[in-house]
Amino acid sequence: MRVPCLALGVIFWCTGAALALEIEDHHLFPGTGERVLRIVSTTDLAVFEPYILAFQDDRPAVAVDYTVVSSSEMHSAIRAGAQFDLAVSSAMDLQFQLANDGYAQRYQSAATETLPDWARWRDLIFAFTTEPAVVVINSTSFTGLDLPVTRQELIAILRDNPDRFAGAVGTYDVRESGLGFLFATQEDRSSDAYWRLNEVMGRLKPKFYCCSSQMIEDVAEGELAMAYNVLGSYAAEKLAQDQSGQMQILRMQDFTNVMLRTVLVPATAQNTEAAGAMIDMLVRLGMRDDPGDWPLPSLSQTSTGEAIGFGPIRLGPGLMVYLDPLNRRAFLAEWENAMEQR
Repeated sequence: MRVPCLALGVIFWCTGAALALEIEDHHLFPGTGERVLRIVSTTDLAVFEPYILAFQDDRPAVAVDYTVVSSSEMHSAIRAGAQFDLAVSSAMDLQFQLANDGYAQRYQSAATETLPDWARWRDLIFAFTTEPAVVVINSTSFTGLDLPVTRQELIAILRDNPDRFAGAVGTYDVRESGLGFLFATQEDRSSDAYWRLNEVMGRLKPKFYCCSSQMIEDVAEGELAMAYNVLGSYAAEKLAQDQSGQMQILRMQDFTNVMLRTVLVPATAQNTEAAGAMIDMLVRLGMRDDPGDWPLPSLSQTSTGEAIGFGPIRLGPGLMVYLDPLNRRAFLAEWENAMEQR
């Protein structure tokens, strides 16, 4: 359940009645001192908690106040002047726009200098993971069918089995989900099958979601037969916990979206020293060669992956093409025509 921050006394850095930030999760990790590092993030608390605890192992005096919101909520809040020290997001186009438009502070360190050019931009925005989008299925719904490995094969399966998949396909509501919009627009640029797949899914009355975790949960519970373009890291975590053996991850071989999870220091940040220290830790972990037990993959695990055949979406002005109001409206109108058929 999302709760407006004005109704939560602990969320005191919202900048007035005009800003009603909808919170998905919130937790304070106390420190032994008075300093507080305030992080706003699209990453689920359970996923990011190990990074916070590792940070506090080195800096026990610093409390960490962690707030989970949608990427669009974060984008609007930072532009409205909400006071956070770090912004972590999977919607790299919205993050880039914040940096480009002057809503981020510069930060430079020995750690950030180790990042490849495609993983940082002008010392304002830094990537620390590469994460592919995947298709998650409930295998019972695909009994007797050959599992698809390309979008054309997926189109054929959905088209030829409408009774099996009607009301059982999940995908992002790209009007609300920043990550969903990023994946959709990048796929539009890179895959000829994108709009045909949308039309076929639209005939099945798909269910629309804000985020990967709920889609994946509904597949695991049997509420959905398939979730399209969810985060691979979240899917892998859920698969490791799945006791039913019914959940499977499919990686499309014709094209794979690979997102960079990024971090920046908002222009309104107060505790910039601790913010920089957290960035350094995330970057060092992002550059690791050994996967280890960390929930999120490193930059090296999928940046040039032979299994996917495509590099990550690059940080750069090209990310803002679809954020232009006219381009965005045109894209969303075409998406609605395909996905909300009557």
